[in-house]
Amino acid sequence: MSDILCVTNRNLCREDFLQRIEKIAENRPKGIILREKDLSEEEYKTLAEKVLNCCKKYDVPCILHSFVDAAMELGAENIHLPLHILREMDEKTKEAFKIIGASCHSVEEAQEAERLGCTYITAGHVFVTDCKKGLAPRGLEFLRKVCESVSVPVYAIGGISNANIDLVRKASAAGACVMSGLMRCEDVKETMKGFEIKA
Repeated sequence: MSDILCVTNRNLCREDFLQRIEKIAENRPKGIILREKDLSEEEYKTLAEKVLNCCKKYDVPCILHSFVDAAMELGAENIHLPLHILREMDEKTKEAFKIIGASCHSVEEAQEAERLGCTYITAGHVFVTDCKKGLAPRGLEFLRKVCESVSVPVYAIGGISNANIDLVRKASAAGACVMSGLMRCEDVKETMKGFEIKA
């Protein structure tokens, strides 16, 4: 089973976005986080319905991002939230989801997210990445400390490639999030193969 969470950004795609999602889902990542930040809630909901159906076909968890109401209307079981949204979520709403992820940027945030009931954390950014141009990466020591500070799985995010994925695993992360690597690559199957856990 893969330990890679694909994080989407349709603006990076060189082909039809849903075709790309299909190829990724076919290769069975740990999950697909639909993180289309530039869409309105209504636009997001329309796209999410299509992505949920595609993921269902391949039995890959689809994790919706930020739009709690849209996720609930679609009957989605999984959600990923920035910490400020998780803080405002009431217990009854949390119970509607099987998986709740949270984006964290410090040990304190990770511990808070766990207290607030999240089931996994993304921690970053770990390596230099185009998504955070000019911002210094937090590094592997940061990742190690976050992993040690919580009991929920931690997924590294930011600049993850097949060249550094093993360092992430050695830092006790449960896996990693990959965005541009999977949105832009020529061959999804080969790229996913490059992330496989070496025996």
